[in-house]
Amino acid sequence: MTKITVRIIPNAHRSEVAGQEGETWKIRVTAPPIEGKANKELLRWLAETLDVAPSEIEIVKGLGSKIKTLEIPLSKQDINSALSYYVV
Repeated sequence: MTKITVRIIPNAHRSEVAGQEGETWKIRVTAPPIEGKANKELLRWLAETLDVAPSEIEIVKGLGSKIKTLEIPLSKQDINSALSYYVV
């Protein structure tokens, strides 16, 4: 399991990687930050993008924050490679 940090940007026109600030990935999601909808969309989009099941990705820190620490069952290199491909 690899831990990564993401900064979520809710209410976007589409879910996508918006870039990287140091070790933190900026990810836009279409859902609003209400009742966990943005978190669910983040997990859904990341699972699809990284080709893992949504249940395999866990938010370990920052559940109610824009900055989140996630645990993902891939190597850091695989995660960075996949997300870099989708940077807009």
